[in-house]
Amino acid sequence: MQKIDLVVSGPHFYTMAGPGVGYQPDRAMAVDRGRILAIGSQAEILASYQAERHLDATDQAVLPGFIDAHMHTAEAILRGLAQDTSHWMMYGLGPFAEVLESSQGQAAREVGTQLAFIEAIRTGTTTFGDFGNGMDSVCRWVEKVGVRACITVTIREAVRRIYQPGELYEFDADMGRRSLTENLEVMEKWQGGAGGRIRVLFGPQGADFVSREMLLEVRRLALEHQTKIHMHTQQGDRETAQIMKRYGQRPIVWLDDLGYLDSNLLAVHLTDANEEEAALVAQRGASMVLCSGSIGIIDGIVPPAHAFQKAGGKVALGSDQAPGNNCHNIINEMKLTALFNKIRYTDPEVMPAWKVLRMATIEGAEALGLGQEIGSLEEGKRADFILLDLNKPSMTPLYSEPMRNIVPNLVYSARGDEVTTVVVDGRVVYEHGKIQTVNESEILATAQGLAQGIGVAASKRFWEIDGSNAHFMREGKL
Repeated sequence: MQKIDLVVSGPHFYTMAGPGVGYQPDRAMAVDRGRILAIGSQAEILASYQAERHLDATDQAVLPGFIDAHMHTAEAILRGLAQDTSHWMMYGLGPFAEVLESSQGQAAREVGTQLAFIEAIRTGTTTFGDFGNGMDSVCRWVEKVGVRACITVTIREAVRRIYQPGELYEFDADMGRRSLTENLEVMEKWQGGAGGRIRVLFGPQGADFVSREMLLEVRRLALEHQTKIHMHTQQGDRETAQIMKRYGQRPIVWLDDLGYLDSNLLAVHLTDANEEEAALVAQRGASMVLCSGSIGIIDGIVPPAHAFQKAGGKVALGSDQAPGNNCHNIINEMKLTALFNKIRYTDPEVMPAWKVLRMATIEGAEALGLGQEIGSLEEGKRADFILLDLNKPSMTPLYSEPMRNIVPNLVYSARGDEVTTVVVDGRVVYEHGKIQTVNESEILATAQGLAQGIGVAASKRFWEIDGSNAHFMREGKL
């Protein structure tokens, strides 16, 4: 009998192997040194392996860990401060983002990241696609917590200030060079770090935020370092207006002429793309990240992910940021993605539950270029998985005949507290209601302590801008 680290057994395995959800009943999975050795009948696995630990998933479902492919975790410290407002980036987020970007904001950004990770882990996320600055501290946090991450440093040449609608961004080449240098330094230090759980990508903030020359330099470096470009792509009418003014083309067409649309590109949002443009991005081999909750709240738009998939493209899900989407919960993203697309296409069969679950797991892994390692439960892959309590009211009752209702209930009914156990690389990082590697209550208290200072520091600009939320405050609506 082979000695190994872990066996998990239970009545319901959703492996995501094959074109569907890979359902296998009454199975056990053998895990050793972070990898899945075998999945088979419980009798077979328990007879073949002697495990240091046995996770009994009776009354639970076993699934691959969720992948949140696009996040701005530092902004979790600003949760709930920029909803219900037009011109979201400048007028909604702007006064608070200015505080985070100042010298006093570093501690707040770090705590924001910690807060976002706590929330996401508790709701089943095992792979984090974080995008921002100060990423050295994020990498250290990833290493400590024990999760997996694709880390992207923001590369930006547009001067950081609040621009008026229609105003062309002012570029600062020196600032752009410094941010590119930071990206390279993080890559040199952390690529393959944390036992192989960290991957570093290049992060132009968007085609409108950097020059043509910078985009081409980033593409050259991405090819040299054999990594992806993680970029907001045609993310709104603001970007379209900026590119039209500078180059006389819509962003996706311009990027295609630049040779940017290929398998190295992880295109985030496509908010202002039409279906033909989305299909072009997919046909060129790029992948898409869909942030349904964030774009729904910020822009009132459903991006063309359905057209992207019809054209053969891979789509991952992302929670984006808490001052837009309000939460880092991929279960929420699955539900909103299914609902919004049914409404957009007036078709209840668009984006069924099984498809959005694939987007949160194996399709998300493939979009990130990690499909050979994670996203499904298969022999040889890394052991990233979660257990889901089927006795929760949101998952009850359980049907097996004539159809199984576990996947529909997960997507349309679950809230996140159904997740009982989170395992990354074969190591349990969350169980019994606690993240095993950090002090959650201390982090929550620190976040609350920092909030008042951020509010005071942002107050003057908040009232000067006089956006929707300022009106709501004066009218006693918040």
